[in-house]
Amino acid sequence: MLRSKMPPRALRNGLRAVSVALLLAVAPAAHAQQQLSLPQVIELALDQSAVAQQAQTSRETSYWRWRTYRAAYMPQLSLQGTVPDFSRVIAPVIQPDGTTDFRAVRINNSNLAVTMSQNIGLTGGQIFVSSDVQRFDDFDRKQRRYNTTPAIIGLSQPIGGYNRLYWARRIEPLRYEESQRQFVAQRENIAQRIAELYFDVLQQQVNAEVAGQNVRANEEMLRMGKERYQLGRLSQNDLLQLEVNLLTARRNQGQAVLDAQNAALELQNYTSIGGTTVSLQVPPAPALLAVAPDKALNLARQHRSEMLTFQRQLLQADSSVAGAKGTTGLQASLTANLGYVNRADRFLDSYQDPLNQQQVRLAFSMPLVDWGRQKSIIKTAELTRQQVQRNVQQSQATFEQTVLTQAAQLSTLSEQLALAARADTLAQRRYDIARATYQVGRYSLTDLNIALSEKDQAKRAYIVALRAGWVAYYRLRALTLYDFERQRPLVENP
Repeated sequence: MLRSKMPPRALRNGLRAVSVALLLAVAPAAHAQQQLSLPQVIELALDQSAVAQQAQTSRETSYWRWRTYRAAYMPQLSLQGTVPDFSRVIAPVIQPDGTTDFRAVRINNSNLAVTMSQNIGLTGGQIFVSSDVQRFDDFDRKQRRYNTTPAIIGLSQPIGGYNRLYWARRIEPLRYEESQRQFVAQRENIAQRIAELYFDVLQQQVNAEVAGQNVRANEEMLRMGKERYQLGRLSQNDLLQLEVNLLTARRNQGQAVLDAQNAALELQNYTSIGGTTVSLQVPPAPALLAVAPDKALNLARQHRSEMLTFQRQLLQADSSVAGAKGTTGLQASLTANLGYVNRADRFLDSYQDPLNQQQVRLAFSMPLVDWGRQKSIIKTAELTRQQVQRNVQQSQATFEQTVLTQAAQLSTLSEQLALAARADTLAQRRYDIARATYQVGRYSLTDLNIALSEKDQAKRAYIVALRAGWVAYYRLRALTLYDFERQRPLVENP
């Protein structure tokens, strides 16, 4: 485990003691300040931010899509009917002698059926059991008839066609598991983005504090410069330079405060943290783990949704080819049913001594001359599948290279953070020495300004290095969906 060195005690204490209380929401200054760490901000944002809620909504949508897929393989019970179907019209009626006469007709033809059906995923067919009753009323002739089917069992089976249920059974479970992993990855991406915005605020906060320190230091330098000028120990040119330095420091301070407010507002908008005056804590250096690139790649292959996405895309391409072959050429469908049927003038009588009923129907269609249409459709689907396979190979290689590169960069970022902390310590000491030497008149103003500039740059560089370390940490978590601190995956078993 590689750990970057902590910043010097003076820097840590200074950053904590004088960190600017940035308003993450428009709130009165009288409100109690709340100090938030990076993990706390991430936790709050994942609980209440708009982007986190969008990810949750997307996850729920995927769940209900999964439920819809599952329901297609469960028995379906349905009720169909037409009650009533009344009509009063003048219609042509064929007479006993074969002639046609127009007669007034008042009839009602109602029907009601209960059906239980079950899809067959293996073959793409369907079996069903049904019971229905039909009632016919002729109001002009005072007639009533019932036609009932107490029970009928049937089968509807496509032959040689595209089996939608078969391909859905292979694709939809992958899509659902993919969505669950995407949800976890989205939350990790949100954490990474919050880390970036968090350190943007801290960086501007440090800039504002550095600017304030520079204003106070330049005010002190100008006061001492005026005293030395009156004693004839400082030239007018150097005195004017001190005044210019103070004006520049005040201008930089004003700009730094504006930049800090803008950065805080952006963090607030993204995280939806508002209503409280908060101050952000400078986090310690992250525990940048020495993760072997091969291990990170294996974890990514196990947990990331991209692996499932690639597999699903290949299956969808195969499904498209099967669909092209199944919807062209010979099309056939077998329908068969067996049951009982009866008719009577009274409802209960229609269920007595029912008659057997059997139906078998084989329908087919086959193009004889299509001028190459079938071949073209299939060839197009096959070429599309080849293109998908190439795209998947390229995307997989790119993703794996990204994981390997990110894992390999961890040790480098750890070293850079340690160097930045050391450079900040040395720059601060050099500035303290330069300032003390200038006060006794043995250091030039130019050299003092150089030391001041280097001190400020080193302090900013440390925050930048700290930012890079935390962002890289959350990015590796997102790329592998693995918690390296607790040594456990971030995704649950499906």
